[in-house]
Amino acid sequence: MPENQSVPGALAIDLDGTLLVGESLSARNRDAVRAASDAGYHVIIATARWRQLAQRVAAEIGLEAVPIIACSGAQVFCTEIGEDIFDERLPSDFVNELFKVCNENRCIASATVDAHTWLKIDKKPADEFLSEELKWVETLPLDGALPRIATVQGSETIGKVRDLHSQWADQVNLFDSIGPTGRIVITITAKNADKGTALSRACEHLSIQTGQVIAFGDADNDIAMFKRAGRSVAMGQADDMVRRAATDVTTANTDDGVAEFIERELL
Repeated sequence: MPENQSVPGALAIDLDGTLLVGESLSARNRDAVRAASDAGYHVIIATARWRQLAQRVAAEIGLEAVPIIACSGAQVFCTEIGEDIFDERLPSDFVNELFKVCNENRCIASATVDAHTWLKIDKKPADEFLSEELKWVETLPLDGALPRIATVQGSETIGKVRDLHSQWADQVNLFDSIGPTGRIVITITAKNADKGTALSRACEHLSIQTGQVIAFGDADNDIAMFKRAGRSVAMGQADDMVRRAATDVTTANTDDGVAEFIERELL
């Protein structure tokens, strides 16, 4: 147990590249997180993806009343009360320019608006890949709805989005992350939306201090969360910048790094 924790606090756990391998949750990670919850730790899911997916992961673990940091910190959803306690959207003018770049170039792009996510990809995916919250579109709609987060895959289009971001860097965050397929995905949120700010909001809701949190992650967007947490754990496959930002390093996500740390340090 961390020295600054006299009683269990919370575990803030990223999904892609951290708790999950691709789309899969291992039995060992599931059981370790559940055991930590049973031992008194709150569990906060912290992901770049939409909150419904995080809710399904929480249900698979057997957790209830879980604060979910979704959309890379642009949303904090409390499953206990069924509503957002933090919700930050991208600037309107930037969204129009971003969608234009994505619509005019070949890429895989997504934008999460309210309770659904638009997925722009050349060929419509099989129906079993889509869901009530994940909707395929030929072009991202310029209808005035503001997303919490946008993501882009495709090296040429990513380059163009980076150029656009350079004009909006004072209002917009852009992070590299690793998607479930292992490819680079850039995630884009408003400047005030990051996992660190969202973690503070989640802790306020739980009536605990951020110093009582142990944060787990593997990517650039997890560093803001590491800075707020009392202890931070980088996955073994994370790059050097992420590893240096953490207080601890565990094994890779493919080797159940979350469970490895929980079993060794907390149980």
